[in-house]
Amino acid sequence: MSLPLLPDEDSQAKYLVNMLKTAGHAVLTVNEANIAGFPDDSVLDYARQHNRILLTRNCNDFQVLHQADPVYPGILAIYQNAETAKNMSYQTIVKAISNLESAGTDLVNQFVILNQWQF
Repeated sequence: MSLPLLPDEDSQAKYLVNMLKTAGHAVLTVNEANIAGFPDDSVLDYARQHNRILLTRNCNDFQVLHQADPVYPGILAIYQNAETAKNMSYQTIVKAISNLESAGTDLVNQFVILNQWQF
């Protein structure tokens, strides 16, 4: 299955984007959408309007937006650890998304912590 992903500014590393595309996902970065530098609520509005699942490391800000208005195609949140060695690698991010898909998890209106799907 292919997910329509919108990696935000902190999650659009070229290598990660290429890996996600290779895994079959329809990826559009905020740079490609010409919304780089826009406020978080505008990025989430874009995701709503274009039926894209937001991929972000900006978890706290998007969790606030989720609580204020939880209607969107989904948010995949990647939490960062103070100890960088414990952070998710690009490969682990792609695998965690695959695990989500395999489980048949409904992402609509959900704030999903991707770190919990790395197994």
